[in-house]
Amino acid sequence: MAKQTKMTPSAAARIQSATAKNGGNTGKGSFPARAQSAAAKNSSTGGK
Repeated sequence: MAKQTKMTPSAAARIQSATAKNGGNTGKGSFPARAQSAAAKNSSTGGK
């Protein structure tokens, strides 16, 4: 099984930035939006 790491705010920002630069969808329900949501959840719970 692959090692799973928690989404961090900086990783979510990189995903969103790269997607926006390439003309991708960054709106509600998109992968960058879900990544940002997961990062916020992980940082507020201390990454647990």
